[in-house]
Amino acid sequence: MKAAELKAFGSAPAVVDCVEAEDPGPPASGQVVIEVLAAPINPADLLLIEGKYATRPPVPAPLGIEGAGRVLAVGAGVTGLAVGDLVMSLHRANWAQRLRLPAELMVKAPTGLDPRQLAMLKVNPATAYLMLKSYRALAPGDWLVQNAANSAVGNSVIRLAKARGLHSVNLVRREDAIAPLQAIGADVVLLDGPDVGERVQAATGGAAIALAIDAVAGPATRRLADCLADDGLVVNYGLLSGAPCELAAEQAIFRGINLTGFWLAKKMRQKPFADLQGMYQELMAGLADGSLGVPVEACYPLADIKQALAHAGRAGRHGKVLLLPNGEIG
Repeated sequence: MKAAELKAFGSAPAVVDCVEAEDPGPPASGQVVIEVLAAPINPADLLLIEGKYATRPPVPAPLGIEGAGRVLAVGAGVTGLAVGDLVMSLHRANWAQRLRLPAELMVKAPTGLDPRQLAMLKVNPATAYLMLKSYRALAPGDWLVQNAANSAVGNSVIRLAKARGLHSVNLVRREDAIAPLQAIGADVVLLDGPDVGERVQAATGGAAIALAIDAVAGPATRRLADCLADDGLVVNYGLLSGAPCELAAEQAIFRGINLTGFWLAKKMRQKPFADLQGMYQELMAGLADGSLGVPVEACYPLADIKQALAHAGRAGRHGKVLLLPNGEIG
């Protein structure tokens, strides 16, 4: 059985190998065995590999924060899952051909969903969903602003905001990112830059924006704060710039702008499984009706993990890079 293995911390293509791993064997009581159909490579995976994530597992270590698969076997006492069911994995090491896991780490999906899209549901759409719901009581017609809007989280923020009747301002770094975001429902798409606060006010007719979503950190955090109304909130969930979040003293003191952080793993640990299941079933309904979805740029077999990681680390991509551990999906 093939699986990805982290042998040391460093540049992803250099320190991750596809190895022969022990087959998981039959499920024990309360367990299921799945074949992993698809698993994306996320920025958090790359940070973990580089040793820059919140946790550093002992190496050698398995990898892969997300994945979707099909149930191959069900252990005694498992209810609600059957052989052949499509499932999303809540496990945090999914880059393998097969996994044996507790049944409570599986969220059953409706038949007919694309496993590629299901594999990308755990992190990015859930991050967007919780950031939109957890910090400000936004009502239909309200505005929000985000940067890195062409990322997978940004894509989900646009789609979920549109479904709720919210308006979104979306900041990007490239001209070629504007039209695709407009096509999925972005109200305003602008190039990020020093005067972006003034341009946002002009584009929204002076709308009072209460919530900003920040994937970049560094000076970009301060620019988002420039877009907010007094007493607005910046929620930072990423560090694409590699720099600390910046907030000017006058923004914090005189305008009452606040900054907080969001980490999905921490949020998930605080929620009972039934709540997580309900959230993901709601998000799966969005996949089913087409209101949710993330572009895919390329898919790789697990044997080509090094090429896949190099591709995922490139700037200027137009979609996610996925691993297909058991080959093409029919």
